[in-house]
Amino acid sequence: MIGVTEMRRGVTVEIDGNLWRVLEYEHYKPGRGNAIIRTKLRNLRTGATISRNFTSGERVQDVRLDHRNVQYLYNDGDLYTFMDVDTFEQPSISKSVIEDKLPYLKEGITLEFEEYEGEPIDIELPITVDLEVVDTPPGYAGDTATAASKDAICETGLKLQVPLFVKTGDVIRVDTRTGTYQTRV
Repeated sequence: MIGVTEMRRGVTVEIDGNLWRVLEYEHYKPGRGNAIIRTKLRNLRTGATISRNFTSGERVQDVRLDHRNVQYLYNDGDLYTFMDVDTFEQPSISKSVIEDKLPYLKEGITLEFEEYEGEPIDIELPITVDLEVVDTPPGYAGDTATAASKDAICETGLKLQVPLFVKTGDVIRVDTRTGTYQTRV
């Protein structure tokens, strides 16, 4: 058990028999009374997101997840299939659970698979991924006071802002935590 003041972004807890990942965490102290911990939680089994407030002093059950390295193979409609790089098992996970990470998934990428008591729960992406730009308008340098950017669409469908010198066909490195352009590879 941990106190709610020890929760942080990315922590997994069990509340009312369900597994929840903390997406947002804010400690709020009103003028009187106990502090309020405002959280945004995602159910790891269904993908549903809720907002929930706790008062300081409450306790929740923390959860330890098992991690293993896997390689993304393919998707079959609503299921995404991976292969364990050590045992060659092929676990699958539902699209609704990993929907926010789909723009960074491409075949062959190696990542971490999270399980709770043998049940697939979530995936953890590498910090950066290399994606090919499939569509971007030509960049025209002009009189700009700041670094100019333009829209680009990557091979996985990810849309982001890139510098004017990036062309269609270039491979770029993208930060998976923020979804921003890092560099051209």
